[in-house]
Amino acid sequence: MQGPGKVEIKDTLTGIGIAAQPGDIITVNYTGKLASGKQFDSSVDRAPFQFTLGAGQVIKGWDQGLVGMKVHGIRSLTIPSDLAYGAQSAGEIPPNSDLKFDITMVKIDRIKTKILTEGKGELTALGGDVCELHYELKDDTGKVLDSSYERKQTFQIILGRTALIKGFTAGVIGMKQGEKRELTILAEFGYGDKGVGEGLIKPGQTLFFTIEMVKLARGETK
Repeated sequence: MQGPGKVEIKDTLTGIGIAAQPGDIITVNYTGKLASGKQFDSSVDRAPFQFTLGAGQVIKGWDQGLVGMKVHGIRSLTIPSDLAYGAQSAGEIPPNSDLKFDITMVKIDRIKTKILTEGKGELTALGGDVCELHYELKDDTGKVLDSSYERKQTFQIILGRTALIKGFTAGVIGMKQGEKRELTILAEFGYGDKGVGEGLIKPGQTLFFTIEMVKLARGETK
């Protein structure tokens, strides 16, 4: 059995390009097995699985163990139960089960960010944190489409749990209190080819956000 709180990592193939970091939107193929070797899940015969690294959208062992992977990289993770599903069962996974995953990194997408004002303190936003934000959204002409500043009301989210476009969630990860940053979000991670708001945001439109972290508090992680 694995010791508590530590993921065992073994790379079979390093991969190429940038290394995955919290806030990246990553796409992987995986096969999951119990310590006995019994397979309980696999994406190989389905579509690859996409999520935002560090947003708390997956088990802790994945958020920790996939940092540093590169595209086409192949990695095995052995995850202790406290970084998986703990004392709860999940489908074919019994309580208190250590898990092994074989993972191939298919794609890494990184939201373009620019820090306008540095934040303060050691705390950086991760999945499950409570974030009080101001934001302004513009189109590619500079026209303001939406703004919490104009409403004079901040916007509170639980990072990774509040339903938001993927690019916004990814762009907030790593922010500190008091920080202000710009995000450039392609349609793939915004509103896609449908748009929203009766033409306010057009299909395929790139979004330009300015986000300010007004207040940041550590939340409960999964």
